[in-house]
Amino acid sequence: MKIILLGPPGAGKGTQAKVLAEKLGLPHISTGDILRQNVSGNTPLGKQAQDFMNRGALVPDELVTQMLSERINQSDTQRGFILDGYPRNISQAEALDNMLKKSGPDLVIYLDTSEPVIIQRLSGRLVCSVCSENFHIKNMPPKVDMACDKCGGKLYQRNDDNPQTIKKRLEVYLKESSPVVQYYNQKGSLYRLSADGDAEMVLNKIIELTKEPNDSHKV
Repeated sequence: MKIILLGPPGAGKGTQAKVLAEKLGLPHISTGDILRQNVSGNTPLGKQAQDFMNRGALVPDELVTQMLSERINQSDTQRGFILDGYPRNISQAEALDNMLKKSGPDLVIYLDTSEPVIIQRLSGRLVCSVCSENFHIKNMPPKVDMACDKCGGKLYQRNDDNPQTIKKRLEVYLKESSPVVQYYNQKGSLYRLSADGDAEMVLNKIIELTKEPNDSHKV
């Protein structure tokens, strides 16, 4: 099964994707991770991406799409995958359909999250400076204060994880993502799921959708 998780910043896409991948035995594919791996591995695509990053420019869609295409064509994706962070626009959605030979994803889940919950989650987020693992001051604190459970790296809070900036990021996301949501809704593969609850409750709802995705477009 090919599953896409969509949702605004703070919806929990990355967290849910990792756990869901373990539960279903499918690889978790994050475009952010792919980009970092290509850059750190000094691959040809990574070198091109690094050139843009060094200039302070965004990495073009075409480059990210090439990286994703290479990842999707690896042997461990034959049974499917969990994708988060992509697609962000119609061009990427169409590119993904082409990668999947026009069949498209089997299930697209939009994690619908309210603004107060998003602000609470992101304003308390902690990120590892070494491996980029995420924690939360209240919801998921590290075992050792300001140290990553995974690698021991120092945790920090992103400069843009403040209420005012979060609101602006949310506005931008909702404006940019609306066409993508409509794209998959028209195809009949989109399911909206309230993600305001705790992570385990949301995960259980996602798992139910993977078992019987045709029951309802709203949970």
